[in-house]
Amino acid sequence: MTLTEMLASSAIMLDVAADQKKNLLHIMATHAAELYQLTDHDVFDVLWEREKLGTTGVGHGIAIPHGKLDGVGRVRGLFARLKTPIDYEAIDEQPVDLVFALLAPRDAGADHLKALATISGLLRDQQVCQKLRAAKTVESVMEILGALNG
Repeated sequence: MTLTEMLASSAIMLDVAADQKKNLLHIMATHAAELYQLTDHDVFDVLWEREKLGTTGVGHGIAIPHGKLDGVGRVRGLFARLKTPIDYEAIDEQPVDLVFALLAPRDAGADHLKALATISGLLRDQQVCQKLRAAKTVESVMEILGALNG
């Protein structure tokens, strides 16, 4: 599954105003619920429960919250670039401003892991992160991600 198959342009949020991790996850859960016909409560719960197991703040200003839930037909993504970086309890203790959330069906198995690996690999590339931070429009973000599909 390619990045653009996981992530529709309507799932990209730029300059999101959130003051803390919980608030950000609520914003993303609400957006995901609208896009993917889910309940915001269910989406938030699965993301928050995962955070309780250990931070999804992977370092360098990046977080990859993720979870599995009923009602998702296939792996779906959301991307949020924050207006101002927030404390996310990341492994390197740096504030986070790029967040790529993944939602997968409960029985996704390998697809979920492949999606996490794809996103993780993408966001390890500091040039890609710089481009995502500098992008002015949703279309620009989609172009950046589309170019990475190979």
